[in-house]
Amino acid sequence: MVGERDTLLTIGAFARASRLSPKALRLYDELGLLTPARVDPVNGYRRYAPAQLERARLVAWLRRLGMPLARIREVCELAPRPAAEAVAAYWAQVEADTAARRDLAAFLVDQLSRKDTVMTEPNHQPTPLTMRYAALSNRGLVRPSNQDAAYAGPRLLAVADGCGPGGGPAAAAAIAELTSLEDTDLTSADLLDVLEEAARRANRAVLSGANEGNEAHEANEGKGEDESNDGNGANATGSTLTALLRSGSRLALLHVGDSRAYVLRDSGLFRITHDHSLVQSLIDEGRLTPEEAPSHPQRALLLRALGGSDEFAPDLQLLEARPGERYLLCTDGLYGTVPNETIRTTLAAADSPEQAVWDLVTLAHEAGAPDNVACVVAETVAA
Repeated sequence: MVGERDTLLTIGAFARASRLSPKALRLYDELGLLTPARVDPVNGYRRYAPAQLERARLVAWLRRLGMPLARIREVCELAPRPAAEAVAAYWAQVEADTAARRDLAAFLVDQLSRKDTVMTEPNHQPTPLTMRYAALSNRGLVRPSNQDAAYAGPRLLAVADGCGPGGGPAAAAAIAELTSLEDTDLTSADLLDVLEEAARRANRAVLSGANEGNEAHEANEGKGEDESNDGNGANATGSTLTALLRSGSRLALLHVGDSRAYVLRDSGLFRITHDHSLVQSLIDEGRLTPEEAPSHPQRALLLRALGGSDEFAPDLQLLEARPGERYLLCTDGLYGTVPNETIRTTLAAADSPEQAVWDLVTLAHEAGAPDNVACVVAETVAA
């Protein structure tokens, strides 16, 4: 009679049969994805049953599709038909993400081509631009107060989302530090430097206000007066900040936090900022899928924001604008509630920036508006 030990496969033999490396098998064991049938209590050698080959091969195929390990574990626990439906749903999401990346690639090609034209053609004169713009900030339907702020002017567009005991004043203070740039004589050469220095002043203003706000919060603690939870998952006062500063056809973009900036061009709506949040970092690492992010318990936790410290690292970028483009800056109260495609069609269909901001906030209300909503819409127009 053949014993159990004789029917089991060594990790090397199982690796060859399943087309998985021993290193991958050890990782999947640690993750509970593919547990050996037996582990020798003395030497720790892993042995696998031949019946485990089917699951191992499925894991290998799903990894070749690029499916995250957490999702593979879920698929492997399903019966064949639900597993097939799960794989089909995953691949549909991959195709949608690929289409979005294709559009982003087209945006980057266009953007870089514009910069190349400016650099290689000394006599190139970009079309003089001006902007039509509108801003709207709204408390929403659930929050007791509004901690979002929005500003739109001839040169500056900005949104901020405050958090913590003094979130509202923090967001207002952050934008107030930037509005002085409206009266500054700017050239495209110093746009980024000027905007970054203004953001550092904004950070100091938020830090100063945070110290005062936290002291007041401690004094009121236990008195039932605290309405500071704005959904950003932070106990300390801080704020996001996303801004565009214009000089001619050049736009300087500054971004810190999880508010967002988009541009609507002929080929579609493109997000031109990257969230500084925990869930975004998990998506970047492949540990979380985009469709899982909205339900993550720490979806509002920021990795970067104003007011965190004296030193902060905003994202800075220089863009080339052309007539007919529309730019949208918004807080998570909009994009976290209204689907991206609905935002795109609404932004494209509106007759004016004023109509666009009202329509977008109305859509957030129709979806329940669980958070504050702030948005700015600007349209570039030939002067």
